[in-house]
Amino acid sequence: MRILLVEDDAILAETLAEILTGHHCIVDIAEDGEIGWEKSQSNEYNLILLDLMLPKLDGIGLCRRLRSHNNTVPILMITALDTSSDKVKGLDAGADDYVVKPIDPPELMARIRALSRRANVAEATVLQWGDLQVDLGVHEVTYEGQSLHLTPKEYNILELLLHNGRQVVRRITIVEHVWSLEDPPREDTINATIKSLRNKLKSVGAPRNLIETIHGVGYRLKQVT
Repeated sequence: MRILLVEDDAILAETLAEILTGHHCIVDIAEDGEIGWEKSQSNEYNLILLDLMLPKLDGIGLCRRLRSHNNTVPILMITALDTSSDKVKGLDAGADDYVVKPIDPPELMARIRALSRRANVAEATVLQWGDLQVDLGVHEVTYEGQSLHLTPKEYNILELLLHNGRQVVRRITIVEHVWSLEDPPREDTINATIKSLRNKLKSVGAPRNLIETIHGVGYRLKQVT
């Protein structure tokens, strides 16, 4: 899941990004409403986590602008104002739900999962490629019934490959879907992540070339026989 976090408190933004990344999310951060708007127009997100109080363009204004441009991505509002009127303003502006500061991480993730289910973004669907299975609902990966313990980036690469099957996934597509645009990876970082993923698949009996390299282009899954 790719999330746009619009939050001007750098410490809170970093903390929330760490929490979300630990739950296999890719996070882009915008420090004010105008930057949030620009990012929302240039990238596709599964959810926007939006602070109410922001410089340049506040959360209510950004929310209204998004909805007026037919952007239907789920919006979870962050507010320090625990009053009914502020919550009503956010919901009336087009937000789908809200969390109140200080944020409780389990509650935050529960609300994100609920919004994802409503939007059919993270349905409890099992992707399968031969003996390889990825349960999107619980982020569980197995090969011939054996569990694999993957890092968030390894998991997201594998999910992306399974969604595309025999279609080649370009390296730039992997970068856009797996790494934050705030911190693009070096070439050797991508190679090392793919290598680690291959080694973990091999350790549970998968063929070494289950992930094929299409030189100069990207990667795809080996044809299942």
